[in-house]
Amino acid sequence: MMVCLSCVWRRGSAFAARLREKDWTIRLAGLSVRHYSTKTAPQIPGMEYQDAVCTLNTLQTNASALEEVRRERGHPELQLQAMRGFLERAGLTVEDLDHLNIIHVTGTKGKGSTCAFTEQILRSYGFRTGFYSSPHLVQVRERIRINGQPIGKELFTKYFWQVYGRLHETKDAHGGTMPAYFRFLTILAFHVFLQEKVDVAVIEVGIGGAYDCTNIIRRPWVCGVSSLGIDHTQILGDTIEKIAWQKGGIFKPGVPAFTVRQPEDAMAVLRDRAKEIRCPLWVCPELEGYQTDCGPLRLGLAGQHQRPNASLALQLSHTWLQRRCLPDKSFPSNSVENTGVPEGTSFKPSPIMVKGLADTEWPGRNQTLKHGAVTYFLDGAHTVRSMQACVNWFRDTAAQHERSASGPVARVLLFNATGERDSAAMLKLLVPCHFDFAVFCPNITEAIASCNADQQNFNVSVENMLTRCLDNERSWRLHNSSGDSTGTQLLIEGSLPLVPEKKADTLVFPCILSALQWITQGRDSVLVDPAKTVLPVKPSVMAKAAPLCDAAEIHLLITGSLHLVGGVLKHLDLASTK
Repeated sequence: MMVCLSCVWRRGSAFAARLREKDWTIRLAGLSVRHYSTKTAPQIPGMEYQDAVCTLNTLQTNASALEEVRRERGHPELQLQAMRGFLERAGLTVEDLDHLNIIHVTGTKGKGSTCAFTEQILRSYGFRTGFYSSPHLVQVRERIRINGQPIGKELFTKYFWQVYGRLHETKDAHGGTMPAYFRFLTILAFHVFLQEKVDVAVIEVGIGGAYDCTNIIRRPWVCGVSSLGIDHTQILGDTIEKIAWQKGGIFKPGVPAFTVRQPEDAMAVLRDRAKEIRCPLWVCPELEGYQTDCGPLRLGLAGQHQRPNASLALQLSHTWLQRRCLPDKSFPSNSVENTGVPEGTSFKPSPIMVKGLADTEWPGRNQTLKHGAVTYFLDGAHTVRSMQACVNWFRDTAAQHERSASGPVARVLLFNATGERDSAAMLKLLVPCHFDFAVFCPNITEAIASCNADQQNFNVSVENMLTRCLDNERSWRLHNSSGDSTGTQLLIEGSLPLVPEKKADTLVFPCILSALQWITQGRDSVLVDPAKTVLPVKPSVMAKAAPLCDAAEIHLLITGSLHLVGGVLKHLDLASTK
């Protein structure tokens, strides 16, 4: 949900409408910033990349429409029927997708990492790969990759207008309908992969599986299920069994499928779904079970929780290679688990597979960036289970960095969570990390008039985002047993004041850039670039930063939302914005 403040007021509540009529001021953490509303979408689409992205953004579903979609979930099969209609209007057929040699991966956590491992392995073999994932961190082009790289701006622009033009030309004959944002990008990805003649397409499911728009795929070569947990409950259901049923919906008759080890109830549902669909299903062995000539397998992605993802990727890539290159090869299994699902073979990975696992990169997941005295730890964990994995990774990794630090280290948390997620439970897990400061901000990249269309989102209002930040700050103080309730005000002109309790080690900022600038205190040259606006901060707020100034190093964990991580990377990784 990365946006810039000046770009979101054109939608939403009457409160936002009042703000559009005049300049407005927002005061958070002692910042005083004046803004003027601007229009960002072009009236006449051109052939420039930003024009394409602005036009793409008109397909975003606003909050009220999202509620309507949720109410219509009683007939989810209609979603795939609509997807087939949009696909045909774009000039494609489901038969065309059969030529993409697809690997289809679902799961609650780890499906993106699994896809990244799988794509890197097959690319290391010399295959031309396509990779479709979500969400993007900095630019929407990241969702559609060729040979591991986001497609270029020129290619994105060319293919965007081809697909958009066909859909727009036919919309009057179809009641004026256009596909929503994710649905459109899925069609665009299929079009790009077909036009670019990839050898294999690794496709990550959006949400769920059974009724996800990627499930229009009818003949994948192999399917995978990463770790299952509770997420997107309004769409998928509120139990692990209901969620497992949705995820198992990507299984296809006769198509081999693999899953990491799951909770017993979830595994039983996957087993029954596989039996019902007549899909052969295996459980991935532990990563330690693979025999190599070079000792333990080394992974390019940090964290113990990546090990099941790596095993799943080995099974997916190995099976794809067998089916693609050795079509008569059978798929033997080892022992059968008590859930009735056989365990996949612990084969000997080839040197290319070993290298592929070690070379895998997947930004924003257990990623560490060191900029002089400031070290950034980035992880987009946004469920309780993934946050526990993030905490385990951060505590180990940060401890290693602290041992080599030149002096005292200040620990800072930068957090945001969105949607229906249980941010209070996630924050509780973070308390044992002993942060010196907990800083909160919405997924708004910067509070200036110019902004990047890739990071606009109209699905949530600004006041809702800011209120959520204040709720998160309150939860943090409650977890830290603060008895201080002297109160500080968030003031937005024309709105009612929101009064949370106050604690010296927590601050709420209006955007990601202002939070980063305060945390780093001028010690990261990238953030003090003259091109970046430095927002004025009250002396009382600056005085709180003394521990940051006195510390030899600053260690900053950014977590709670992949969109937050993406907004941070936009400012830290200049190459990602080109």
